[in-house]
Amino acid sequence: MSSPSQSAAHSPASSPYKGIAIGFLAYFLFSCGDAASKALGGRLPVTEIGFFSTLFAAAVLLVFTPRGESWRDAWRPRHPKLVILRGIFGATSGLLAIYAFVSLPFAEAYALIFLSPSIATILSIFVLGEQVRWRRWMAVAIGFSGVLLIVRPGFEELALGHLAAFAVSFCAAATVIILRKLGPTERRVSLLGAIIVSALLVNGVLMLPHFQWPTLEDLPILALGGACADSAQICLVAATRLAPANRVAPAQYSQMVWAILIGGLLFQEFPDGWAQAGILLIAISGIITFMREEIRGHWWSRIILQ
Repeated sequence: MSSPSQSAAHSPASSPYKGIAIGFLAYFLFSCGDAASKALGGRLPVTEIGFFSTLFAAAVLLVFTPRGESWRDAWRPRHPKLVILRGIFGATSGLLAIYAFVSLPFAEAYALIFLSPSIATILSIFVLGEQVRWRRWMAVAIGFSGVLLIVRPGFEELALGHLAAFAVSFCAAATVIILRKLGPTERRVSLLGAIIVSALLVNGVLMLPHFQWPTLEDLPILALGGACADSAQICLVAATRLAPANRVAPAQYSQMVWAILIGGLLFQEFPDGWAQAGILLIAISGIITFMREEIRGHWWSRIILQ
C-alpha cells in the first residue's frame, strides 16, 4: 500500500512524461513492499512485520531529507496535536494493512483500502462542513457498490481481514481530513517523523508478548520491503520535480493492476468475476473523486504526494 511523500516544484524544461513514468514506478515499488509484507504472513507476527519493515525503511529514509528541511525540525511541529493524531492514524493504518494483506487476496485487500476517497467525502461533511454535490455522491455509491460485489454479504464469509482493510480505508480518509486541516503549513519531516515514531512504538509494544527473532530467510524479505518503500518515496519526489503533482498522483490507481498481477504470480490468487467487477467499480469511484477534488482545489494530488 502507498505511503505519503512530498511534492516539489517541477522544472518547466523537464518532460512531464518522464515524471509520470517515474510515478508509475514509485507505485509499483509500493506494491512490491506490500507484497513483501504479505509473503511473511504465517512466518512472523503482523506486529513484527510492521516493526522491522518500518525500522529498515527508517534507516534509509533518515538519510533522505526533504528539500529545504532538516530532520531536527521533525521534533518541532507547528501543529503538534494534529501531527500526533496523524501519526497514530498512520501507524494504525500500517498495522491493519499488513493484517489485511496477510489475511485476504492481495487485490481484494487493495480494493477495500482504496475505498478511502469515498469515506473521506463522507467525513468532509461532518468534520469540515463541506457541501457534497451529486457527482461526489455518485462516486461514493459506485465505491460502496464495488465493496458489496467483493464481499457479497450472505454469499461470502466476512473475515476479520475485510474489517481490517475497511478500517485502513477509514484511517486513510481521516488522514486526508487532518492534512486538509493542516494545509501546506506543516513541515514534511514532522509528518514523516510522526508516522515512523508512531509505527515503531505501536508495533514495538504490541510485539513484545509473542516476540520471536526473524530467521535469516526472513531478514532479506523485511529489508526488501523497507527498501521498496524508501525507493518509492524517492521516486515520487523525483517524479514531482519533472511533472505537476496532479499528473503524477493518478498513477496511484495502477496499484490495483499490480495487486492483481502480483497476487496471481506470487500467491496464486485469482479474483473471480464478481471481485474483478468490484475492484473496477472502486477504481472508477476513486478516479471520479480525484477528478472532482482536482477541479475544486487539487486536494487529492497534494495529499497523495504530501
